[in-house]
Amino acid sequence: MSLDSVRADLAAKAPDLTITVTEQSSATVALAAEALGVEPGQIAKTLSVRVGERVVLVVTKGTARLDNKKAREALGGKPRMLGAEEVVALTGHPVGGVCPFGLATPLPVYCDVSLQDYAEVWPAAGSINSSVRVTPMRMAELTAATWVDVSQAPGVPDQAAVTALQAENK
Repeated sequence: MSLDSVRADLAAKAPDLTITVTEQSSATVALAAEALGVEPGQIAKTLSVRVGERVVLVVTKGTARLDNKKAREALGGKPRMLGAEEVVALTGHPVGGVCPFGLATPLPVYCDVSLQDYAEVWPAAGSINSSVRVTPMRMAELTAATWVDVSQAPGVPDQAAVTALQAENK
């Protein structure tokens, strides 16, 4: 059902884009990168988060992590990950297949600037073994996304966490 909703959405908005369905799971960044033969950073990871009373989708490159301080500032509050049941209920997509296309409920989409590190990225396409190749700019256009800077590079400590640790050690 979810893959079908993404197919219908893309057929209406971007018939030139092709969904790739793989035999193996692409439910994680590592699995998706392996299945598609691309770098892990090229996987467009879609996070379903609650910010206060709002639910939003945040799309980052696969190797990025949310920076709590940046995300709070850009999204207007602390983002909290949704549980799997709520993700399916609101997006229509299973965890591991969440993408900003073919949503069951219209949700605001935020694209992190980390996606712009690549000419093309691969978000999921509504199932745990499907993806679609798209430029970051085109994905943002198709989803009416807002560009934000909410991620940190791999291995870079979250500044809010560092500040909290420093305060504890004083």
